[in-house]
Amino acid sequence: MKIKNVILTPSYTGFYFDDQRAIKAGAGHDGFMYTGKPITEGFKSVRQTGEAISIQLVLEDGSVGYGDCAAVQYSGAGGRDPLFLASDFIPFLEKHIVPLLIGEDVSSFRPLAEKYDHMLVEGKRLHTAIRYGLTQALLNAAAVSNHVTMAEIIRKEYGIKDKVYKPIPIFAQSGDDRYDNVDKMIIKKADVLPHALINNVKEKLGEHGELLLDYVKWLANRIITWRTSKDYMPIFHIDVYGTIGIAFNNDVDKMTTYMMQLEEAAKPFSIRIEGPVDAGNREDTMKYLRDLTAELEKRGSKLQIVADEWCNTLEDIKYFADNKAGHMLQIKTPDLGGVNNVAEAIIYCNEKGIGSYCGGTCNETNISAQTTTNIAIACKADQCLAKPGMGVDEGYMIVRNEMNRVIAIANSRK
Repeated sequence: MKIKNVILTPSYTGFYFDDQRAIKAGAGHDGFMYTGKPITEGFKSVRQTGEAISIQLVLEDGSVGYGDCAAVQYSGAGGRDPLFLASDFIPFLEKHIVPLLIGEDVSSFRPLAEKYDHMLVEGKRLHTAIRYGLTQALLNAAAVSNHVTMAEIIRKEYGIKDKVYKPIPIFAQSGDDRYDNVDKMIIKKADVLPHALINNVKEKLGEHGELLLDYVKWLANRIITWRTSKDYMPIFHIDVYGTIGIAFNNDVDKMTTYMMQLEEAAKPFSIRIEGPVDAGNREDTMKYLRDLTAELEKRGSKLQIVADEWCNTLEDIKYFADNKAGHMLQIKTPDLGGVNNVAEAIIYCNEKGIGSYCGGTCNETNISAQTTTNIAIACKADQCLAKPGMGVDEGYMIVRNEMNRVIAIANSRK
């Protein structure tokens, strides 16, 4: 089945672009707005509209493959590609990519995905958001033309032998509304929660970590108070955006001691801490996470470290996995470019015995969320992010419903 037309449209994402560097530097709040001037190149304000580009691949029989080019909330930070704006990149796509797509055969996904994911234009690789959206559309087109789900295409083309499709634990994220949104998660029985967005030492972590300790105690008590069954034992997963490193001057011994205090506060629940250190570059961040992981294990702790910042590309993920820099790695799907890399990353982590978290960003779309959910199911990730948005309900609905639909239809064929 060949592509006969390509239609591009500007789209909204489920959240916003935020200048992480400005926020870490102390940007203030005024309602939902951030005050102060942006720091990262391309930003006109600290928080601005999240943008995407929708790609529709029109096939010979009139069916359509969909994909959305989207970038993470904190674009331009942590070694990522620059801010992705539709007005900049639609003309680029129309000039350089659309003519190449016309006539391509989408019957198979992997060869085409790898072709466009590695393509150079004027000596440079395509922006990660373009590679992300285009390969989503190619995967969806392959599924449409073969009359199967995207998960089934991935299993077939990546040689995954398991014939049974099973649910993946879903991780819901709260954003700044880390109290009311937890109640939504408890009602919906989210498998993993709450994210909590601890991105500021003074206001959210506490200069000695005391604010986060209090929050973890509140979280445990809240679940125990409101759960309808003692069988509901969600895993705590808190993203701290490097603030533990800031508060404790990147001292491995002090950070380990503090995280074990968090582990005690979370009981009887298990806890993961994402991004305890951001050293400003890949090598040093990897080393800190490696050393923290080893020290926690040495002390008998069950707390798990999750790598995020500077663990962006497929190469990065393999590097962190090989060095055991974390118990779990976030496969931050838009940062990997082509979704073919998402499949490879999950498979690689599973083979290495490192937790595979098929993540992403609140700043995606329903289309990208559905696509990566299919990949998480197919490759048997350890957990999958509820996305887009920070409202809990919408992202959880999109991912859970897609998961249930795909599993039911794929298993019905066995």
